Amino acid sequence: MPRTFAGRAVLVTAATAVISVIITALVALPIAVRSANNAARADLVEKSAIAVELLATERPAARERIVARLRDDGIALYLVRRGVPDHPGLPARVVAQIAAGQVVNTRGVVGGKAVLIAGSPLSGNNAGVVLTRSAVSGTAGKVLGGVWIALLAGLLGGVGAGALLAHFIARPLRQAAFAAGRLSAGDRTVRLAVRPPVEAAELATALNQLGAALQVSEGREREFLLSVSHELRTPLATIRGYAEALADGVVEADGAAKAGETMLNEADRLDRLISDLLVLSRLEAADLPVHIVAVDLADLTGAAGEAWAPRCTPDGPSLTVDLPASPVLVDTDPGRIRQVIDGLCENALRVLSPGTPLILAVRAGERGGVIEVRDGGPGFTDEDLAVAFERGALQQRYRHVRKTGSGLGLALAARLVTRLGGTIEAGHAPEGGAMFSITLPYTTRTQR
Repeated sequence: MPRTFAGRAVLVTAATAVISVIITALVALPIAVRSANNAARADLVEKSAIAVELLATERPAARERIVARLRDDGIALYLVRRGVPDHPGLPARVVAQIAAGQVVNTRGVVGGKAVLIAGSPLSGNNAGVVLTRSAVSGTAGKVLGGVWIALLAGLLGGVGAGALLAHFIARPLRQAAFAAGRLSAGDRTVRLAVRPPVEAAELATALNQLGAALQVSEGREREFLLSVSHELRTPLATIRGYAEALADGVVEADGAAKAGETMLNEADRLDRLISDLLVLSRLEAADLPVHIVAVDLADLTGAAGEAWAPRCTPDGPSLTVDLPASPVLVDTDPGRIRQVIDGLCENALRVLSPGTPLILAVRAGERGGVIEVRDGGPGFTDEDLAVAFERGALQQRYRHVRKTGSGLGLALAARLVTRLGGTIEAGHAPEGGAMFSITLPYTTRTQR
């Protein structure tokens, strides 16, 4: 069996051509034999009728000429008089039919050979003329001998057509393999021409779309890495500066505490960034453990509000916690949901001016319990909402416009909520800023 697609296609078409030739021969040969016998029988009947007319003259010389002519054509002549043939060999039934004045057109055995028999009666005395000719034999060889060149040409044509077909089919596959190799080597600009047939065009389109998607994805990845490296360098530079100042004695004793606090805050910032990167990578690898238990979203959100209240001082944003009177029980991981709420609050506080509202709300939705984080900040455009949860997308848009984070927070929140079987949506808040709605499945459908 050939290892290449083209070789297998040629083999299949050649086998198909051979089978077609064999089937054609098997069907054509019996038809050819039957047609040859029918033609010979019709000719024999016609000659028997002519012989009857000529022999009716009763002239011996004419009779001898007729017999010689027929013998040259491979035809034996029997003359029946008074119900008796002039020489033996004719089947008795044929002699009886001629004697009875009937026309004969049949097959029989004369001298141990299959023959065609045709006879016509003569007038009077139970007489007639019977002609015999060997039944057509060797027709199969004759037919094959006449058409073997045509059959061979058909076979070669089938092989050639298979080779041509294999070439046209294999060419887009080779081109696709070449393009895939270029893509795997890092060339994201390779594109294939979209040409018929439809399947080849679909393959080329899919590879072109893959190349474009990889190009966009890697561009975002590079931008994200640049952004993350910047986020890492900023606290590192601060820590290094204060460490050098302390080491050189530039910071006096009374400023050491403030320097240490600054260094600690920057170290915490680094720790959060690294933790987010680790959690995000584990989420993408489906390797992040979660512990699903029954949780009251009202209690969870109320505790988050108490933790964030000190950050919302009279000189900062105005925090409001809107909780329902009855519990909203859902099945989720309380630690991971608290991580999501904290990340959304961190993002909001980064851009909110003093006195701007920040609302944490819980309500019972149709599909599950809902946590809303709303604010009155600058918010998002409709175009922003379409890419809000793509890693680093909003950070790239606004890093030169307003304060931004690492670009990990929203992507991490979306993946965490999805991992917990819930959904998260971004929208426009009634307060004029951004709104994030987290929906988590109920513990039971009756507890709303």
